[in-house]
Amino acid sequence: MNQTILLLSGPNLNLLGDREPEVYGTETLDDHVATATAAAQRHNLVIEHHQSNDEATIIDLIHQARNRCAAIIINPGAFTHYAWAIHDALAAFDGPVVELHLSNPNAREPWRHISVISPVATGTIVGFGGHGYELAVRAVTRLLA
Repeated sequence: MNQTILLLSGPNLNLLGDREPEVYGTETLDDHVATATAAAQRHNLVIEHHQSNDEATIIDLIHQARNRCAAIIINPGAFTHYAWAIHDALAAFDGPVVELHLSNPNAREPWRHISVISPVATGTIVGFGGHGYELAVRAVTRLLA
């Protein structure tokens, strides 16, 4: 079995730690990737992380993961609410897909309540801050077992 989990981070997540810490916390994206990496290593899995503010790059990374990665964990950021092309790319991926959000979009502004990613995700983890990264890896581990 392929042991690689593709971890994708969408727009503005490179600003974590500085951007709206009252919503997203003070941990950086590097902190979250380290959490996911440590959790994956405990289960003999490898995290491959990419962050992009560009929708096309994220789509290309999803396409490249086909037949190469066992699962995808994606925090799509604002792409969550309108990026149908990411939805379609994820729908073409054969492994588990976990949608991840630091905050709970359903407890925020109404425009954040709709996810175009959720319909093609195996599951969604929201509102647990940085702990969500460990939860997502644990979910993928169970789904791959």
